[in-house]
Amino acid sequence: MPIKLIIFDLDGTLIDSSIDITNAINYAIEPYGVKPVTVQETIGLVGEGITRLMEKIIDRGQKSEDRSQTKEIDKDILVDRFLEHYSAHLVDKTTVYPGVRETLERLKDYKKAVISNKREALSTKILNDLGLLKYLDLVVGSDTTPERKPSPVPILHVLSKLNIRPEDAVIVGDSNFDIEAGKAAGIKTIAVTYGYRPLDLLKGADFIINRMDELIDILKRFDKWDLR
Repeated sequence: MPIKLIIFDLDGTLIDSSIDITNAINYAIEPYGVKPVTVQETIGLVGEGITRLMEKIIDRGQKSEDRSQTKEIDKDILVDRFLEHYSAHLVDKTTVYPGVRETLERLKDYKKAVISNKREALSTKILNDLGLLKYLDLVVGSDTTPERKPSPVPILHVLSKLNIRPEDAVIVGDSNFDIEAGKAAGIKTIAVTYGYRPLDLLKGADFIINRMDELIDILKRFDKWDLR
């Protein structure tokens, strides 16, 4: 059955934002005497939204070896400081993954949406600044719906907004959250291996791809026409 809608995750799927997020985290925690995070640490922490990210950062600080040197951390202030810096530096170092732009161009006959656990306004601005927003019909963030991935609620919201049946949709993401949300919503799932999560967390996906342009071949299994 032909696919009519492709839903994409954002961070770790369409874009690599790990450096800009790392810089924003380190700006946020600097007054508290917490050891700066590395990009690799950030990759392991992101995926559940900014508030949850800050909770993990606080937990990390409380468990650190230099805990005696740290000050008590206020989560709300930490979130505000993170957003202050990140909002001003959204795409300083953020890049579009290889093959993404070209693939989106070839998918012009499909409805396309992004569902991110990043806030909607930030997601939309990043996509616009990187020249990707023009390819999309809808952007959903962590604050668009009452629940976020791995809940199916954001996917069901997109399906309703774009008038697409679950059997006609697929989600593409780098995380187990994307796969779990897709399965719960009754849509097909495709995992990318180049993102932020290890392969062993992606094995529940219906398909696994190593590059975004491989998505074209997967879609041809459902579609009778050739996109070339």
